Amino acid sequence: MFTDKIILVTGGTGSWGYELVRQLLEKNPREIRVFSRNESSQVSMKQKFDHDPKLKFIIGDIRDKEAVVEACRRVDYVFHLAALKHVPVCEYQPLEALKTNVTGTQNVIEASMINKVEKVVYISTDKAANPSNFYGFTKAMGEKLIINANAETDDTTFVCVRGGNVLGTNGSVIHVFRHGIEKHSKIGITDKEMTRFFLTIKDAIKLLFKATYESYGGEIFVMKMPTCKILDLAHVLIEEYEGKEIEIEELGIRPGEKLHEILLTDFESNNTIIYDNEYYVILPTIEIEGLSDYYKEYPKVNLDTYCSSDNTINREEIKAMLKDGGFL
Repeated sequence: MFTDKIILVTGGTGSWGYELVRQLLEKNPREIRVFSRNESSQVSMKQKFDHDPKLKFIIGDIRDKEAVVEACRRVDYVFHLAALKHVPVCEYQPLEALKTNVTGTQNVIEASMINKVEKVVYISTDKAANPSNFYGFTKAMGEKLIINANAETDDTTFVCVRGGNVLGTNGSVIHVFRHGIEKHSKIGITDKEMTRFFLTIKDAIKLLFKATYESYGGEIFVMKMPTCKILDLAHVLIEEYEGKEIEIEELGIRPGEKLHEILLTDFESNNTIIYDNEYYVILPTIEIEGLSDYYKEYPKVNLDTYCSSDNTINREEIKAMLKDGGFL
């Protein structure tokens, strides 16, 4: 699929982008364009990839439509990762989040249509399902814009991939906990009952490719992900520091933060099918030609919601997941 193709990755210098680019290079593309606004991150990434000639780094902001249109010239596939992602930042600066996550996404859509890109893949989040914070609202709006774009053109297909927390990304809870242990002998937890979906970055990108290969256009692929209590994750990490006295401090939930996350709402479950053992697929409420027929043989889900508080994994399973991701 990607052999001899030109691929654009917005927000490509982040943790998702780094792993995505690494795995894309194995698929023999002609060129990968890394589009971001952080010059130092681009220089660092270029050095880490040993100045691979297939990588082209472009300074730009998705808020700038002209820059995005130019970056999309002759592009076959777009992976749209760029976003403001930190919940408190988006709560206290909502207009900035709106400009990047909503207007920026629409710019990517229009630039892709102008250049007749073959497929655009939008990376969404569990926080877009029944959003309780401004970040979640902007990602939910981004999903709607991406899905609706399929009704506006026959040249480009648009698909969403919704997932939970990815271990090892910038600002990941693992890095935060380790920093607290090593610098202060303390772990801060917002609530001891809090649960979250987790997946390693390597596995997340593999699932992302699967949705890219197999999607029709107009649907939301929902990753099935392990869930765990944040407190259990903390205890697994504390075990690494045997003999060191570690305090666990309960800090209280931050503005806009949920106790439990959901990847699938009760409303969405009415239009959701079981794709396989790795994905659910949410079908849109608007009409997109051919989409319903494409999925007509798949069974409907038999659950109301998909919540992080259900079926949490135990500490041994958490330890195995962290070892698989190279964190232990």
